[in-house]
Amino acid sequence: MPAVGIAVGDNKKEYPGNLTPFVTVTCIVAAMGGLIFGYDIGISGGVTSMPSFLRKFFPSVYRKQQQDATTNQYCQYDSQTLTMFTSSLYLAALSSSIVASTITRKFGRKLSMLFGGVLFCAGAIINGAAKAVWMLILGRILLGFGIGFANQSVPLYLSEMAPYKFRGALNIGFQLSITVGILVANVLNYFFAKIHGGWGWRLSLGGAMVPALIITVGSLVLPDTPNSMIERGQHDEARTKLKRVRGVDDVDEEFNDLIAASEASKKVEHPWRNLLQRKYRPHLTMAIMIPFFQQLTGINVIMFYAPVLFNTIGFGSNASLMSAVITGIVNVVATMVSIYGVDKWGRRFLFLEGGVQMLICQAVVAACIGAKFGTDGNPGELPKWYAIVVVLFICIYVAGFAWSWGPLGWLVPSEIFPLEIRSAAQSVNVSVNMLFTFIVAQIFLTMLCHLKFGLFLFFAFFVVLMSIFVYYFLPETKGIPIEEMGQVWKAHWFWSRFVAGEDYPNGGDYEMSKGGLGPKIV
Repeated sequence: MPAVGIAVGDNKKEYPGNLTPFVTVTCIVAAMGGLIFGYDIGISGGVTSMPSFLRKFFPSVYRKQQQDATTNQYCQYDSQTLTMFTSSLYLAALSSSIVASTITRKFGRKLSMLFGGVLFCAGAIINGAAKAVWMLILGRILLGFGIGFANQSVPLYLSEMAPYKFRGALNIGFQLSITVGILVANVLNYFFAKIHGGWGWRLSLGGAMVPALIITVGSLVLPDTPNSMIERGQHDEARTKLKRVRGVDDVDEEFNDLIAASEASKKVEHPWRNLLQRKYRPHLTMAIMIPFFQQLTGINVIMFYAPVLFNTIGFGSNASLMSAVITGIVNVVATMVSIYGVDKWGRRFLFLEGGVQMLICQAVVAACIGAKFGTDGNPGELPKWYAIVVVLFICIYVAGFAWSWGPLGWLVPSEIFPLEIRSAAQSVNVSVNMLFTFIVAQIFLTMLCHLKFGLFLFFAFFVVLMSIFVYYFLPETKGIPIEEMGQVWKAHWFWSRFVAGEDYPNGGDYEMSKGGLGPKIV
């Protein structure tokens, strides 16, 4: 039977370094790259519930929405054109993340951020000025290109820049920016929807220029990471930068390990093909399974379509937008909990606790909606207490995601990859994330129409699977230097069969004891 085992021994490597004001400000500015992703998630769901937007671009959905309230509430938004408006962005992000891998590796993380900001800004301008559906789709594609570049580079930048003892908290700044972007978008949607004349949706969509300009300007003023500078042969500059980033002069050990990792990475001619090597089997598995499970928690169903969902379960248009604002506030606050606890409690604890919390909430929400809406989607008169219960449990669910699978889905993949495969593996991570975000966004409204309240049970099933996966297969990565991360695989009960001592010759040893990197079979 399983027993939790394997902890980091006392002889692990520890690099000297402090959490300097320089690195703190740098990571805060870089993390703002998440604003563009979050703003888009929040804004797209809001505008698709605005009657004036639907009347102009999706008249068939508008007519269905305006029909008598006794019609099937589950199916009123079921439109493939409408979902293509939302999900086309993620196909574009998938494509651009692959291109971004090469740019990030050869030219540095900053240039990828710059491309992301410029492309996202162009998409925002086109969407804000849209006259026809094709303009909306074109704008969404450009937004997607921007998100692909930003999501590829920002988590890597944060993991490389942060001192390893604070890497979790600083990296989660990216997810915090995503949640802030969602909240800001929800608040703006609420007020813009009230504008007389029905053109508030233009302000919502065009407002994406603001976060785009933030990441564009930020990419121009940020320093490059020492890892990236070494990777491009700028050794003297990298040593100077590393001293400033760590706030100490004694950086020789970390610098030499970065050099060694860089030399190893230069021997890799084909990083994509290299990913398939046996010793990278654990990394590739995590790059695929973590974003896969992150999307199948069902969170994007809530965040994309929160106003639509609340409208569907009986809220009015303004009430549904306000409910989305409430979930957005919960999202931001809970992410701050993760920033506080991730380097204290560890990644595995948060993953598993969040999984249990989300599972319970999904079961309760499914029961609540099933009891009132049944299978015909006609709820009749909905009491106020019922609406409060549904919103409450959705908020608890959002909180569970926001301090577990939300931030850790970006943090863990960005910190486990060796330098030689880091850009390629991060592209796999982003691509899988965007692929399943696209699939979920594209089929959600159809699934809601056919599965009805059972949709929440569908996602609950995957929450069970992903919690089992984390318990057995994900090692604890808290407090381990990023260039020493290979040692966690050597110490893991399952992954140790794929890696050998010569695969990671430069790291410290890890001793077996109770408490940390994952279950071992005894």
